[in-house]
Amino acid sequence: MPSEDPTAVETTFRQEVAQGQRFEFGKNWQAFLAAVDERRIDLAKESLEEMLKIDLARKEFLDAGCGSGLFSLAARRLGADITSFDFDPASVECAKELRKRFSAEEKWDIAASSILDEAYLGSLGQFDVVYSWGVLHHTGRMWQALDNLQRRVAPEGQLFISIYNDEGLVSQLWVKVKRFYCSGPIGQAIVMGVFIPLFAVKAGLQCVVQFRNVFADYAHTARGMSMFRDWIDWLGGYPFEVAKPEEVLAFLRVRGFELENLKTTNRMGCNEFVFRRAK
Repeated sequence: MPSEDPTAVETTFRQEVAQGQRFEFGKNWQAFLAAVDERRIDLAKESLEEMLKIDLARKEFLDAGCGSGLFSLAARRLGADITSFDFDPASVECAKELRKRFSAEEKWDIAASSILDEAYLGSLGQFDVVYSWGVLHHTGRMWQALDNLQRRVAPEGQLFISIYNDEGLVSQLWVKVKRFYCSGPIGQAIVMGVFIPLFAVKAGLQCVVQFRNVFADYAHTARGMSMFRDWIDWLGGYPFEVAKPEEVLAFLRVRGFELENLKTTNRMGCNEFVFRRAK
């Protein structure tokens, strides 16, 4: 399938990172690759099956903002034909590495591009399942990104997205923290020095109070992901936007979608939505 010039995509990405406008998610995912094994792949598969509730065999599956590529791989293992893309060049390389290690190039295309590139998205056609988990709120233009993405869903197809919950003032404070993290090495060191110990203490207290090893259990409760890498992803994840569930529902209803599955949170996490486009 056609894609943007990878060199142009990388140039734009590097400029935004240098200006403190973007977190390098791909570097975090590269560190995560060593932890990917069959157990984590199975957990990712289970999370897709739980939310989508369909057989993915022979379905056309678009992973928009594929990150590590873990969920593209999971969907491929479930029988779907995969198209993956990401704006971060390192994420693209992560996905290619997972494909090389655990799958095959057949029926899995990977490209460098942006959800905000309407011409690129239009060249892809439409898909039975469009998946974008934890991506739209990091584009800097979340509602435009969602509008672009919903056009890629075929009639009666599914749209599976997650978007950070709007916590009002708390969300606004986290925007400042994330922007400071991305301002340079000093900001990164300060933010990590403050928050990583706090997160570790909180997790340790959970171990004591709940009489279980939350560090060991994390992959199972977080779709096969890594606790430490998710901490870094959270602290540096900029741009950063949020939305209330009712805002997302209203936005997609007027575009011909019906809600099929929903997981909400009452804290700073992601609300998950599965929609189906009306016939």
